[in-house]
Parts: sequence; C-alpha cells; structure tokens
Amino acid sequence: MKKKLFALMMAMTMTVSLAACGGGKTETPAPSTETPAASGEAGGTFKLGTIGPLTGDAAIYGQAVANGAKIAVDEINAAGGAIQFEFQSQDDVADGETSVNAYNKLMDWGMQVMVGPTTTGASIAVSDKVYADRTIMLTPSASSPDVTAGKDNVFQVCFTDPNQGTGSADYISDNMTGAKVAVIYRNDDAYSQGIRDTFVAEAAAKGLEVVYEGTFTADTSTDFSVQLTAAQSAGADTVFLPIYYQPASVILTQAAAMNYAPTFFGVDGMDGILTMEGFDNSLAEGVMLLTPFSADAEDARTQNFVKAYQAAYGDIPNQFAADAYDGVYIMKAALEAAGCTADMSSADICEAVVSVMTTISVDGLTGQGMTWSADGAVSKAPMAVVIKDGVYVTP
Repeated sequence: MKKKLFALMMAMTMTVSLAACGGGKTETPAPSTETPAASGEAGGTFKLGTIGPLTGDAAIYGQAVANGAKIAVDEINAAGGAIQFEFQSQDDVADGETSVNAYNKLMDWGMQVMVGPTTTGASIAVSDKVYADRTIMLTPSASSPDVTAGKDNVFQVCFTDPNQGTGSADYISDNMTGAKVAVIYRNDDAYSQGIRDTFVAEAAAKGLEVVYEGTFTADTSTDFSVQLTAAQSAGADTVFLPIYYQPASVILTQAAAMNYAPTFFGVDGMDGILTMEGFDNSLAEGVMLLTPFSADAEDARTQNFVKAYQAAYGDIPNQFAADAYDGVYIMKAALEAAGCTADMSSADICEAVVSVMTTISVDGLTGQGMTWSADGAVSKAPMAVVIKDGVYVTP
C-alpha cells in the first residue's frame, strides 16, 4: 500500500522491527564509507553481550532485542569478514539490580562490547557500572537522556524521550487542528515521565490545548476508570499515552467498555500491543504511535528482514528487534573504524570506540545515515503510524 512520511518527520527509509535468527538472505546495514581510516586493521572474534527481560511482563521487549541481535550476529559471522562475534544474552526481568547482576555475569564470561540493556530503568542502573568499568555500552531501546548523561562511553540506538514527546506534540498540533488532549502517564517511570514532560512543554509552545492530565504507578496500573472518566468529562478527543503496551491495553479495553472513543496516540513503548497474548486487536484500531520502524514498509531490506524473522520465530518483528539488529551492525562499524582487535581488553576497546563514535555514519533498518553526538544520542527522527486491520500503516 502507498506509504508517506508525515510532514514533521525527516525523510528516511524505515524498516521492520523484530529481527530473526537465521532464515533467508537479508540486506544488512552498511557502515558509511566516510568513516575516517582506523589506526589499525580490525579483526577477530569479539564477545558481545545483551541484556533484557526474557521473562516477566516486559518479555516481548527483551526477547525481541535478543532475537534481533542474534540474527545480526549470525549474518556477520556467515559473511566471513574480519570481525566475528560470539554472542550471549542475559535475563534481567526489566529490573535494575537484576540487570547489574546480569552485566556482571557477562563480564565474567569475558564480554568485550555490549548491545543493551533493553529497558530504560535497567539501562540507567547498568550505565553507572559500565562507566566505572570502562566498558562500551550501546543500548538498543532505552530512550531516556538519563541513560547517557555524564557517561562518554554510553550510546543509544533509538530516538530519545524528548524527541518522542516533541514529535508527538508537533504532529497533533500540525495535523489534528483543534484537538483537545488528555495525557495519561506513569509518574514513577523515567521513560513515561520524560516523554510527558517534553510533550507538555511543546504542546504549550504550539498552543495545543491539554485539557486533562492523569497519572498512575506500577501498583495502580490495572484500573484507569478514574483517569478515563476525567478525560471524557474534560472533553478530550485525543488521549496521549507515553507508556508501555501493557497498561495501554488496559486503557483501550476500559475505554471501549465505557463507550469512550477518542484518538489514542502512543509512543514506541506501545509497540508490542498487537502481539500481546489475550488482547483483542480490534480495540487498537485507529491507535496512532511513533516508531522508527514499520513491518509493512515495502523496501527490500525491511521485507527480507520480516521474512527472516517470521521464518525463525513465527511472528512479525517489532521495532525493538530492529533496533538491536542495527545495534550489532553499529558496533561492528565502530570496531572497524577504531581498528579494534579481539585480543584487546574491554577497557581498551571502550576507549578506542569512544574516540570514533561521533565520526561514523551507519545505514540501518531504523534509520539512514545514523550518527551520534558526544552525549550518546543518535540523530534520526521517528515517524507516526496508525493501526489499521491489525497492522501498522503510515497515512
């Protein structure tokens, strides 16, 4: 079907989300040829680890990251180039303390580079540890600026919370004239709070009318009747949800039960709702969200990736897999640019990669010409999609 990017988004090729292990020939992201020459010739088998919730409520995210990283590792190894990877993933159940323990296990294994952790809270906890140890960290999906703040060796693949909040407010303001907006967010979660803050600030700057704000916590995420009733009473015809898909599924279910049908507008944390066990996908019809990736994109790279993922896992990939897939190729590009060899220590590799991260450019599934600033943030823009007949489409 015909696709087009929204006016506020930068033009770029977007691609599928969850990556697969094995199956089918896929096009791979290629490091920019503009990368400065390395000081030495990179090569050898590097130990690469990832961390994420492989079990628990957020397992859809962690499994996607592990799968996406694994398919990239398998592709790179099969290509037989100078750089090869040995791969291991660890479960952290989306908990900061558990994630630090998982990191320590990977370091005991001999990990030299990390593409992880998956969630923001866990990444904040682990980023302090990697900064002290001088281990290079590239999180595929943690989006808070707090993950990288003050840490020169921590970088991100996904766009940041401020970018999502600002982009969402800009889109609603520019394309949904006269919208009356309610915001429902989780105030004990850095991810949700951060996106809410930038959304509200940009909404005020744009003259977008926010008629209601409601909050919840992890302990109160099973009943949203109070928030939905208040939003409806305030006349909100659009509800912004800077939250993950689990509470979003409850909100959509309860809104339908009370015959409240605003336009729901979410962010990348809602990616996964269509594969959530027990959720009626018809309740998500018309939901909009920001994502760097759509499995329905028609470019060859995306379609090959989707086919490979489906062949390996029997499911449609989401953006977390795509971010992790890109993350492995980004790490490969950085190791090549830095001239790293597998006999180097993790600390020496870290210093070498830090010195080149702001100079490389990588084309991937989730963005073309991705670059990184000294504060660890990636330069790429999200796009908006709408759920129609159980799939993401771009208007």
